[in-house]
Amino acid sequence: MFKIDSFVLYVENIEISKNFYTNTFECDGEVLSPTFISFSLGDGVSVELKQLAQVSPKAHITGGGTELSLMVDNSKVLHHLYEQWEKKGVKFIQTPLELIFGITFVAIDPDGHRIRVFTPNIKGSEHLITELFL
Repeated sequence: MFKIDSFVLYVENIEISKNFYTNTFECDGEVLSPTFISFSLGDGVSVELKQLAQVSPKAHITGGGTELSLMVDNSKVLHHLYEQWEKKGVKFIQTPLELIFGITFVAIDPDGHRIRVFTPNIKGSEHLITELFL
């Protein structure tokens, strides 16, 4: 029925956020306008940044109420990514931790948007991933 195209994050300062995502995701965003930048995550899905002051209709909420959830292949990749991001100065609100659904950590961007990275448990992972999102 629907296909997820993008996740739009409202940001206070487009340049600060662009630099954060360029550095953290190690890719350049496509500048679609001076107030709108798109970062492709592959498989036709992107994270897009929109300058809050230019949102129409007006919005007053930025980060913290939702999170981007990014799955990686295994715990080795997860820990390596955590170490890379830590060296880059990314702030975390949860360090790597094993939970019922798998191993995860949560970073935040300059506006407080949560970025959860996880690798699911192998045993019964379909059931556990469903529980994560309930």
